[in-house]
Amino acid sequence: MSPALGPRLVVAGTHSGVGKTTVATGLMAALARTGLSVGAAKVGPDFIDPGYHGLATGRASRNLDAWISGPETVAPLAAAAGDGADVLVVEGVMGLFDGAAEDAGTASTAHVARLLGAPVVLVVDAAALSGSVAALVHGFRSFDPSVRVEGVVLNRVGSDGHEVMLREALAPLGLPVLGVLRRDDALVWRDRHLGLVPVVEHRDEVVRALDRLAQSVSRACDVGALLALARGAPARAVAPLAQARPVARVRVAVARGPAFSFAYPDNDERLAEAGAELVPFDPLTDRGLPRQVDGLVVGGGFPEAFAQALADNRPLLGDVRARVGAGLVTWAECGGLMWLARSLDGLPLAGVLDAEATMTDRLTLGYRRARLLHPSPLGPVGTELRGHEFHYSVVSPPGEAIALESRFGRGTEGFASPTLLASYLHLHLAARPDLAEAFVARAGRTTLTPPQATDSRCESGAVAPL
Repeated sequence: MSPALGPRLVVAGTHSGVGKTTVATGLMAALARTGLSVGAAKVGPDFIDPGYHGLATGRASRNLDAWISGPETVAPLAAAAGDGADVLVVEGVMGLFDGAAEDAGTASTAHVARLLGAPVVLVVDAAALSGSVAALVHGFRSFDPSVRVEGVVLNRVGSDGHEVMLREALAPLGLPVLGVLRRDDALVWRDRHLGLVPVVEHRDEVVRALDRLAQSVSRACDVGALLALARGAPARAVAPLAQARPVARVRVAVARGPAFSFAYPDNDERLAEAGAELVPFDPLTDRGLPRQVDGLVVGGGFPEAFAQALADNRPLLGDVRARVGAGLVTWAECGGLMWLARSLDGLPLAGVLDAEATMTDRLTLGYRRARLLHPSPLGPVGTELRGHEFHYSVVSPPGEAIALESRFGRGTEGFASPTLLASYLHLHLAARPDLAEAFVARAGRTTLTPPQATDSRCESGAVAPL
């Protein structure tokens, strides 16, 4: 059966911090508690919100990023997120029309809503508004007629009287108010970098919060009307996602657990399609890498929150240093880059890379065009990539394996050899099965050599010769 888009809606906001995650995740949980199967997706590259979606729905959430993966991939990814579900709820990013690419509109929530032909529910922080709410909502509704803003949820409403004033102001617009959430400290999520703590760090706490959230949304929102709005979106067949070709049969160790929780399901799927058996391990608790693996993938997360425990696991760090030094094919992103460094804030780590990681107060954030300057497991010199960075750390030296370019600057970073790529760049393989094929093929043809007694740590921009 061809993939298709079924009932769906997009939860958008007027700006960041307006309560999109509260409303979207609460709606997912409320719908799931009625017995419906709920699909979930997130606009943009964020790793954290999809973790909450998964806990609310019991299904993997997908990232819909029109800049990294291309506009043509958005609908197939959404169809995968909603496959077999009764309804798909898509959480937006930033404000409705805020993009983060060259033209400031590509990859915005509005762009994705157009690509999906999905109705939009606009979340408004009404805490400091009364009559002006009408001008605000009217502006968002009329700014782009191709974006179907079909309902409003008012968040952080102060009192019954406040609600009356807001409803009176909005009435002439003819746009239904589909929910009114009061100011409630129980609905405030704990901050950590991207705005939410990862699910894996506080799972029990999150489960309790989701229960409260589902109850609040069920009471404060017209869940039936929201579901009817989603069901009004016309069904549409879409092209299937491009799959990786099977190129080898290999076993790949994949870091998971509280310290390394950032992972796109599409990346795992492309690697598996290319022939990889993925073998998870936890760098906090496992004393060595899984046996008889041909490759290693270490994604992002918050290793800084677990730095002491990671440093204390000396048997695993020694095993990683020896096996990567012997030629284990390795791909590390962001947190994985830090873990492979000599140290993090002075705590000794794997020492695969001759570099030190340090946490700072300065955020590095944004989309990146990239080009490989050294051979790597993901491709030869000249391979072009698209990805994003989000980190408060720096690595010194930064490396020189990848040329990076953004809307506001350019530079080099990262470490590479024919068997290793480690950088801050997060890659989404939904539209790049060729990268999965390259990694698996390299893992399938690499013969590990016995670890040498000499220092085999990587130099800036490259790894020690193997």
